[in-house]
Amino acid sequence: MSRRAGAPPRRRGLLMPALLALVGCAVLVSLGTWQLERKAWKDALVEVLTRRLAAAPAALPEASRWAVLDQKDDEFRRVRFRAALDVGQEALVFTSGSALRPDVSGPGYWVLSPARLDDGSVVVVDRGFVPEGRQDAATRPHPGGMLEIVGVMRWPEAPGPFTPAGDPARNIWFARDQSAIAAAKSWGKVAPFYIEQEEPSAPGGLPRVGTLVVGLPNNHLQYAITWFGLAVVLVAVFAIYARSHLREHGPGAPAPTV
Repeated sequence: MSRRAGAPPRRRGLLMPALLALVGCAVLVSLGTWQLERKAWKDALVEVLTRRLAAAPAALPEASRWAVLDQKDDEFRRVRFRAALDVGQEALVFTSGSALRPDVSGPGYWVLSPARLDDGSVVVVDRGFVPEGRQDAATRPHPGGMLEIVGVMRWPEAPGPFTPAGDPARNIWFARDQSAIAAAKSWGKVAPFYIEQEEPSAPGGLPRVGTLVVGLPNNHLQYAITWFGLAVVLVAVFAIYARSHLREHGPGAPAPTV
């Protein structure tokens, strides 16, 4: 006798659960694969940062080359140069800590000032960290004259979706974007990068300079194992369900309605 029109074909009872399990497994495997790719990217980044931060400081690139510098190739390079800091001009950038400065913790501010080179060009220097309560320039002694500065080339920080806008009236910013700060404070044209100062230390110790340390978290392997493990669990759960269904209903029975 022929099957009634519209009746479900054999094995359709497991078709929908199998499709759902397949889609779920594919999503979990793709997430695990993405985490492995992120791990490879993070490993490469850590290797580059470690190598550049361990290198001896080189001469700061001449201003004529600034336009062709590239963040990927030149950020975190250590440089040495002579400049006169305009300590009468300061911009405060709020921070609650730094992944690259383990000596910095708690609320405080990065102190950014323009520095004029021998050729008249201007580089913004992050002179270091001051804790909350010491941001007033009048509470700190300041260096004078030409300084031999050693530091690390950094590119502007991109504000996140929840980063507050800067408040020029209060001289407070929330991202180290030297170009935006220079425009707001009329510092004129500045380099497309800023320098995170390592040396020399400031008179009295503030702002506090420091050496950048590579301490980026790299938990992507654990995340990948978690996603792959969940995929294995999903396959095992479906296998147990399918075996139970076939044993109870036979290969052609529809799945029970939940």
